[in-house]
Amino acid sequence: MTDSVASLPPVSQMMRDAGLEPKKQFGQNFLFDLNLTGRIARAVPDIDKIPVIEVGPGPGGLTRAILAAGAPRVIAIEKDRAAAPILSRIADSASGRLQIVYGDALKTDFAALGVGEYAICANLPYNVGTELLIGWLHMIWSGAPIRSLTLMFQREVAQRIVARGGGAYGRLSILTSLIADARILFEVPPTAFVPRPKVYSAVVQIIPNSDKIARLANLGAVEQLTARLFGQRRKMIRSVLPGVDWAAYGLTGMERAENLSPEKMAQLAKNLVL
Repeated sequence: MTDSVASLPPVSQMMRDAGLEPKKQFGQNFLFDLNLTGRIARAVPDIDKIPVIEVGPGPGGLTRAILAAGAPRVIAIEKDRAAAPILSRIADSASGRLQIVYGDALKTDFAALGVGEYAICANLPYNVGTELLIGWLHMIWSGAPIRSLTLMFQREVAQRIVARGGGAYGRLSILTSLIADARILFEVPPTAFVPRPKVYSAVVQIIPNSDKIARLANLGAVEQLTARLFGQRRKMIRSVLPGVDWAAYGLTGMERAENLSPEKMAQLAKNLVL
């Protein structure tokens, strides 16, 4: 790609020039480490072949890495217009490959962006990361052409996404595993961010699985059921949902939510009226 992104000043200098500071209300923790941003971008499957949508680019550290990794088109969705001077400067250097969309990603119509198949790559704001993920999972189940998601979360959230049992197992584990394959790629220490968070982060990769999607009757019903059961996870399921013939599903009713596999949750969600 022939552009001048690589010749731009360091992100920290561009922030100083623009008078940009991280905003707590947006859950902003900016990632400056070029080795890490590059590692995240290069982890996106087929990044040189399909468009990439990034959420919350802030001062564009990861944006620049995605461009450097060869993405043919990048759409960056940013809620904070204070980042505009920096992002506009990156876009001007990207030979038409970078489009900035100012708005709330939670309210953005991704289908209207007109990119066909795409990947999502983002250092997600801590305060909306889970909500964004659940929204994307629903989009995938509904047929959205999302090829992959390479996302940074708080480590605790990342562990919940990939859990197959134990205390981290819950709603996120189940919703994700029923339509996709997920794994933690690597962890990121607090020292990599400005400002420094109190917790470790981790990069998770989620790849939609067409066979799983075809088998799942209704992701919304599973979300509703898991919310009920894990909302009272220490109670037996017969106490949370009385009047169910649990034997019909190969259960006693004395199980707790954490004892039910994703497949069992899907079966129950398909048949129970909540």
